[in-house]
Amino acid sequence: MISVIVPAHNEKVNLEALLPKLSQLAAGFNVEVLVCLSKDNADDSQAILGFEMVKYLCCEKKGRAVQMNKGAALAKGEILVFLHADVKPPIDFFADIKRTIENGNDAGFFSYKFDKESFFLNLNASFTSKDGIFTGGGDQCLFIKKSVFETLGGFNEKQVLMEDFEFFKRMKALQVPYKIVKNDLVVSSRKYQNNSYLRVNLTNFLLVLLFRLGLAPEKLKRLHNRLLRLPYQHKPQKI
Repeated sequence: MISVIVPAHNEKVNLEALLPKLSQLAAGFNVEVLVCLSKDNADDSQAILGFEMVKYLCCEKKGRAVQMNKGAALAKGEILVFLHADVKPPIDFFADIKRTIENGNDAGFFSYKFDKESFFLNLNASFTSKDGIFTGGGDQCLFIKKSVFETLGGFNEKQVLMEDFEFFKRMKALQVPYKIVKNDLVVSSRKYQNNSYLRVNLTNFLLVLLFRLGLAPEKLKRLHNRLLRLPYQHKPQKI
């Protein structure tokens, strides 16, 4: 079984698009989807019904790492897939995951493109098909054997920002074999719609640099919130 874990915070609009897509792609595969709602989720995402494969979990504590760990703990699958609510998977999504694991890898990621055509966004996306300093970000959709995830201790719940990079750092330290699947996910460009291209990229570079230098997670989070405008994280999206 493949368990898709979707951490969500006020993401009803995106879930209404994602869940039918996952249901369609799951035909012929043994799949469950665990939508892990944040503690302070303020919309009625769990009212999206009609999918037997989908279960909703509500978290008692804050943090995306908390949400993903809860989903992983309750997942029935041997393979865990961590997918953001605003990311659309490609047609061969589950086949690619299954094939990558069967070919001797313990984990993997996907390359991606943005949902808006732009020279600069295309340039950013082109780097996701190869290893680099930004490899392991959440938009690349980590998939991993559950046994390996548990051996690594799951996501660090004290890492309130960049929990995905921190996890990948431990993956590499233990030399977990992984592959980047070159079959693009479609990632939302909403962060760039609320901030300039230059602002987002400089912020991302600064945060990765400070993370590698060991800046405390809470300070990283405060800096991130000061530098970027992300209104969709703070109130429910309107339909």
